[in-house]
Amino acid sequence: MKGIELFFKNIFLRILLILYRAPKSESKLNLTAESKILFIRLNRIGDALVTTPLLSAVKNKSECIIHVLADKKNHFVFQNNSDIEKVIVFEKGFSGINKFRKLVKSEQYDVIVDLHDDVSTTVSFLAALSGIRHRLALKKENYKIYTDTIEKLNPSKFHVIDRLLVLTKILNIDIENFDTNVVYQPKTDSVDAVEKYLLSLFKNKNYLVGINISAGSDARFWGVERFKKVVNSLKKYNASLILISAEKDLDYAEQISQNEIPVFCDPDFDRFAALVSKLDFLFTPDTSIIHLASAYNVPVFGLYVKYNTDDVIWYPYKSEYESVITTEPNFDNLNYEDAERKFLIFFEKQFDKKNT
Repeated sequence: MKGIELFFKNIFLRILLILYRAPKSESKLNLTAESKILFIRLNRIGDALVTTPLLSAVKNKSECIIHVLADKKNHFVFQNNSDIEKVIVFEKGFSGINKFRKLVKSEQYDVIVDLHDDVSTTVSFLAALSGIRHRLALKKENYKIYTDTIEKLNPSKFHVIDRLLVLTKILNIDIENFDTNVVYQPKTDSVDAVEKYLLSLFKNKNYLVGINISAGSDARFWGVERFKKVVNSLKKYNASLILISAEKDLDYAEQISQNEIPVFCDPDFDRFAALVSKLDFLFTPDTSIIHLASAYNVPVFGLYVKYNTDDVIWYPYKSEYESVITTEPNFDNLNYEDAERKFLIFFEKQFDKKNT
């Protein structure tokens, strides 16, 4: 089924390239406070978070008006962002395309930017259909539908955020002295709720360590017994421990906790982010929590699956971090003893730094 779907997507893309080939821009963009840009980033939470450094740089350097077309899986990442004037949730199907056309017509965008690292058939169609004068993207197989593209940086050498930031060059924005980082600011009531929650758990909250057991796929669940060993290793320190779990992993969390340490499980992303902002240290398998840790400069020890790829791992962009990487498709053969020494050396370094 996937092979047939891919075949028809390729045919559709070829038709787009023939019908909607864009003329190349004859001059550099000159963004002003009146310029209006539509950025498109569909798909997952992590995909959205890694675009925020670019949006922040564009806003701060040009003061232009920024809109983002997202989808129901990630739109909330952009909602609290003061760099963004409007977030539009894309709807699939003909009704969504119709709404997109009306949006473009009413907003009169000067620029549309495809933030996807790889070719998205949906985004290719939207960009081609938009008729917007300046259509920007990283250079990929669909480059002919864009007026301006730029070569992608090598994914085996550069972080995904740096690969996106090259788009500033075709936006004619200088970011040499700009402090780029992931941007996510939880609402005040979410921060207050989390602070109250932590006070109820820890009367004398010391160095707060979050142990996240959940990841985007079951292949990155490290196992109950291994997480128990992490907890036991940390008990000898004067630290406050909290398990972080998605709802699907709550049974695992309770087995790991054994009613000895609290478990945080909240489907509200804002409160989840607020909790991360209060951590002093994070232990986690690779997931979107990594990027939140970067936003708040929380040190991270990460477990990564790097299977059948040369791409750089999605390490926290600005936080101090250490990691253990397996080249197998899951964590089955990654034992706690394989990570213990590296983990504890890094943890003690961060712990001592905070407590001296």
